[in-house]
Amino acid sequence: MPDSLTTDTNALISTMGLSVRLDGRDILNGIDLSIGEKEIVTVIGPNGAGKSTLIKTFLGLIAPTTGSVVRRAGLTIGYMPQSLSLNRNMPMSVRRFVGMSSGGGKGQRQAVLEETGVAHIVNSSIHDVSGGEFQRALLARALLRNPDLLVLDEPAQAVDISGQAELYRLIEKIRDQRGCGVLMVSHDLHLVMSATDRVVCINNHLCCAGHPEAVSRDPSYVALFGDQVAATLALYHHDHDHTHTVDGHVVHHHGDHHEHDGHHHEGHDHG
Repeated sequence: MPDSLTTDTNALISTMGLSVRLDGRDILNGIDLSIGEKEIVTVIGPNGAGKSTLIKTFLGLIAPTTGSVVRRAGLTIGYMPQSLSLNRNMPMSVRRFVGMSSGGGKGQRQAVLEETGVAHIVNSSIHDVSGGEFQRALLARALLRNPDLLVLDEPAQAVDISGQAELYRLIEKIRDQRGCGVLMVSHDLHLVMSATDRVVCINNHLCCAGHPEAVSRDPSYVALFGDQVAATLALYHHDHDHTHTVDGHVVHHHGDHHEHDGHHHEGHDHG
């Protein structure tokens, strides 16, 4: 399985040859990917790259056209959606909002509110909290399932820069304390890099993947211009353990000087 940091014995979920075709259009093509125990994997790519479709396929909401999704027996997934529409005419406290999630008694609800740092606003209206507080409440809902795998779709949207960094540190802390795997979609790679174990770049197919570099300055991360064709891209620099053939296939270099030997690694920016 290309660029898998996991083995079949510790993979929580994996895909092989995953392809999805919707409304006559190829959304995903030949994706091989696995998420291991205690691993944080961040997926990036342009708008329309298939990131949301990949997540929905992992969640079982979309069936693969070809290929397979294999989940560990008894796998529990906690999902934090990219957006959630709430009727502003319906009064709802943070406590009630979190409690609407399935699973967990009163004690567990209080525990996840404290774990995510929003216990102090439990009686506030969910409509009046800040963007960062709302995202933490969403995260608390996902944690109520006591998940083996957390799936987070743009978890730091509508959060200011300092709040984003704090949220990513919280996600890393949750992984460390709970031992769960994390699959995260994000365009905030300059903040995510220190918290993620692996970056996966997709553009309908798996372009490349690898360990993010530890950086002492902002990485090459640029929000690109353009329309639907030239959509927003995350540019990033990372170490390579593979090369690309002229037709775009990945050739891996296992066990040679390309991996973890202190030699110079090829790196490039993706855009």
